[in-house]
Amino acid sequence: MKISLVTPAGAGSRSGNRATAERWARFLRQEGHEVLVEVAWGGEVSDLMIALHTRRSRHSIKRYAAAHPDHPLIVVLTGTDLYRDIRVDEGARESLGLATRVVVLQEAGLAELEPHHRAKARVIYQSAEPIRPQPRAKTFFDVCVVGNLRAEKDPFRCALAARLLPPASRVRITHVGKAHSEEFADRAAALASSEPRYRWLGEVPRWRVRRLLSRVHLLVQSSIMEGGANAVAEALAAGVPVIASRIAGNVGMLGEDYPGYYPVGDESALALLLERTETDVAFHELLEARCAARRPLTLPERERGALGGLVEEVAGGFPNGRAQATGEGVILAPWTKRRA
Repeated sequence: MKISLVTPAGAGSRSGNRATAERWARFLRQEGHEVLVEVAWGGEVSDLMIALHTRRSRHSIKRYAAAHPDHPLIVVLTGTDLYRDIRVDEGARESLGLATRVVVLQEAGLAELEPHHRAKARVIYQSAEPIRPQPRAKTFFDVCVVGNLRAEKDPFRCALAARLLPPASRVRITHVGKAHSEEFADRAAALASSEPRYRWLGEVPRWRVRRLLSRVHLLVQSSIMEGGANAVAEALAAGVPVIASRIAGNVGMLGEDYPGYYPVGDESALALLLERTETDVAFHELLEARCAARRPLTLPERERGALGGLVEEVAGGFPNGRAQATGEGVILAPWTKRRA
């Protein structure tokens, strides 16, 4: 098939949306499809559109639906889509209505959809290539934060928690991510100057993020809203345990009863979890074990198979038995292209 894949993140962006778009384009090309990745639909005829972000891609979605009303249209919901835009933005809601299928990036996302949208929803977990662990520092307890500096990420919560750690703590926090404004950059620089446990490296290539993850003891995922964080998938691939804000997007990635959650925006609770993970070997090992149990959800072959199955489904040839219904909405199981 010829597929138009629309993402609001341009070429060269290191945002999660761009990472997802490029990974999906690679998977689809491996299945033999022709894929054109665009920031906005340029009008070229295709058999199928996949659009990331209901609000920011709404003009492409609306134009494509009008030009090709009989062609499949898959809309992928990001965190701001699920937990804000589809509730308040008319363009985002219109995108949902025009979609042939809706994709959410973790199972808890289904609960955010109205029943008539949930019925056409599919769950595809984001994946990451395995990362070989490297020796961890013995002098420090290394913690990383991976995420751009913007309000939805609550980016400074870990730095603020560091101020509350006891003097004997060996925690060292490394934060990577692009500042979305001068205000965020200035605050990160100020925190790095005043808090010796915290350093901000700014935006770095993905290979450096993966190298950092291969050596740390812990990832902190502090977002206020997430569709299904790439950073968590990367941590699972690296065998790195996670402490996360208790939001639906993180619960959908790590499980309802995961023991490493703290209340959103609560640096005191986060500091207590950091201290416990540093000093309580059994608790650290528990988090490792629980993350290892979730790792199969984020294997590349699973995501590739689920995406291939979805494309086959909307094209009219979805093989029987390859989708697992779970109430309302469907979690797509790994799918293998049938041989002639």
